Amino acid sequence: MFSTPEKLAKRTGKKDANRQEYLGQLVNEFRTTKSKEAKEQVLANLANFAYDPINYEYLRHLKVIDLFLDQLSEANSILLELALGGLCNLALDDENRDYILHNNGVHIISSCLSSPREETVIAAITTLIFLVTPESKLVVATPEVVSCISQLCSSPNPRITNLAKIFIEDYVSERSQLEETVENSPSS
Repeated sequence: MFSTPEKLAKRTGKKDANRQEYLGQLVNEFRTTKSKEAKEQVLANLANFAYDPINYEYLRHLKVIDLFLDQLSEANSILLELALGGLCNLALDDENRDYILHNNGVHIISSCLSSPREETVIAAITTLIFLVTPESKLVVATPEVVSCISQLCSSPNPRITNLAKIFIEDYVSERSQLEETVENSPSS
């Protein structure tokens, strides 16, 4: 990971391609290609670049957060999973978190909690955890989200169960709120 521009310059040298320009080329390729495999590869690359804080400003400028959010409503489960991974990588940054929260991100991300793909569910829960701050807790831990996640506490997958329990233990302030949500869920 390159945490500063100085470390990046030292590692890549002066003749290497401009990082923002390269990311812009990836975004352009994603938007213009007709190949499913190329889209998946490009989105995987963008999600990987989202791991490094040095890229956050570039990714915001190129509207990659919007691109990731848009993919969460796609039928292609691979694109959905990659986009969710990219959002998860970006969500710990204050500016990225605020952008996701203010652009219906919680609703879009929470819709992925019912995915049959375990990595998608894990990324959705983790991203929701990363979006919680004292100020955003009520926006993220809505009764609908709490209901979905509380049902995941009994998942046969221990990774999903553990993350769901962490969310419930850390962000559901009152036991009665959880009980009320579970009682009102469709499976009751």
